[in-house]
Amino acid sequence: MAGDAILEVRALAKRFRPRSAGADSPWVIRNLSFSVREGEFLTVIGPSGSGKTTLLNLIAQTDVASGGEVRFRTQVAPLGDAKALKPGLGRQIGYITQDDNLLPWRTCLANVLFPLEVQGRLDEETRSRARSLIEAVGLAGFENHYPHELSGGMRKRASLIRTLVYDPPVILMDEPFGAVDAQTRAVLQQDLLRLWELGHKTIVFVTHDIAEAIALGDRTLVLSRPPASVKSEHVISIPRPRDVGSILARPEFVSLYQTIRAEVT
Repeated sequence: MAGDAILEVRALAKRFRPRSAGADSPWVIRNLSFSVREGEFLTVIGPSGSGKTTLLNLIAQTDVASGGEVRFRTQVAPLGDAKALKPGLGRQIGYITQDDNLLPWRTCLANVLFPLEVQGRLDEETRSRARSLIEAVGLAGFENHYPHELSGGMRKRASLIRTLVYDPPVILMDEPFGAVDAQTRAVLQQDLLRLWELGHKTIVFVTHDIAEAIALGDRTLVLSRPPASVKSEHVISIPRPRDVGSILARPEFVSLYQTIRAEVT
């Protein structure tokens, strides 16, 4: 069961510099507010260009905001000064992007272990956790394969558990399954749900796929067109554990899908 808020976004705003002298500086995000409860799986959807990736970049501290506040528990993240940014807030926030970003010269296992090496936390216990995660997502036997020897789905799995292995309290995910075929995507979604059920990490998952947003989430936020703000939110009451393939025919899924589809315009 999700608990108290672990992450709060308050009146967040972002505008980019004008491309030419005298041009307006466009707002991408403006007055965007929401909170995420500890252990919650929050999905975020919106029209193309609605600032979903920009939102995650601001939370992850990889981009500078133009206004507002991001709170992790009691900590207020620095937002307005590029030199003060703390990407990942000291390993408190993990970020899985659209690309797998595996290091081509490292094997699958070595890629998974990489964040533990950087953090100085590589020992027998963390190695054992890494191997357990590798087995959980069906990569056992591929530990010594390099990224170019893995399928797209395998690389996505390796990218996912590379973040899970160092156990950040919050994980941001930016359309991580968008580049794979539909069948592989369904398998990856089920893998993610299974891993989430094991630890109930707090996840903020951005997607353009309404069905994916409903199938995975406890709650879905719908963003408006730029400047993005929260247009609506929907609690997803479909019981867990969920089977991605079988929930599509449930009446509550169909009803919610149609509602969100009408809002994503």
